[in-house]
Amino acid sequence: MISAPAGGGATGVRWTVIDGWTLTRRALAHWARRPGEMVAGLLFPVMVVVMMGYLFGGQMDVPGGGDYREFIMPGMFAMTMVFGIEATFAAVAGDAAKGVTDRFRSMPMAPSAVVVGRAAADLLYSVAGLAVMVVCGLAMGWRWHDGVPAALAAFGLLLLLRFALVWPGIYLALLAKGPESLVAVQILVWPVVFLSSALVAPGTMPGWLGAVAEWNPMSATVTACRDLFGDPTVTGTSWAAGHGLLMALAWPLAITAVFLPLSVRRYRDRGR
Repeated sequence: MISAPAGGGATGVRWTVIDGWTLTRRALAHWARRPGEMVAGLLFPVMVVVMMGYLFGGQMDVPGGGDYREFIMPGMFAMTMVFGIEATFAAVAGDAAKGVTDRFRSMPMAPSAVVVGRAAADLLYSVAGLAVMVVCGLAMGWRWHDGVPAALAAFGLLLLLRFALVWPGIYLALLAKGPESLVAVQILVWPVVFLSSALVAPGTMPGWLGAVAEWNPMSATVTACRDLFGDPTVTGTSWAAGHGLLMALAWPLAITAVFLPLSVRRYRDRGR
């Protein structure tokens, strides 16, 4: 580990980047030594999308018409990003339980480097997961219809959502007593995933439940991505449903603004 000298401003940012990249490479080395776990993690969402597309897709109708497989692919992309919070939690909580986090705190390194390194590593893993999902979608007949620039913008929104959700994952992991608390995180995450417009139209839900689904941060990203890909979409009555792109930017920025400083502060205060 490179020791960070005392100082602030540009020097502090420079050493945060250097130390953060060192810890990112540490995570990548762990994945290289355990390729089975990485492959299983990448294939799980593929299994889900194949199941939804082929087992249940024939019974599903898209409001307004359209192919259900094209309808669900943006939702499945977003689901992959949201489920990534569980991997973030497990990795950070595991390091904390083993005392690795405390050893990092004793080193002369930038205080934010541990969480920044974790965020960068998880984002790289998410890029790989998104690439696998895109290949799966193309094999199933999904296409983007509004050109490459719009598709790249949609992928950017998906990664922005994943980046934002890294920080709640880190913060909750630093609060938790150990990796076994992952079940509690899953109890929080799974309702967010399924109470959204990812797989069904909120208009098919009871009124109050549909309103909650339309204001879901994941629904905002899904709606914006469907518009950018040119895939079948659904309309809603709420302000959030009518401003999907704006909400797809606002929600991740708000989540990051709240949980990034909380994560850094919790890391600094750990053990006090």
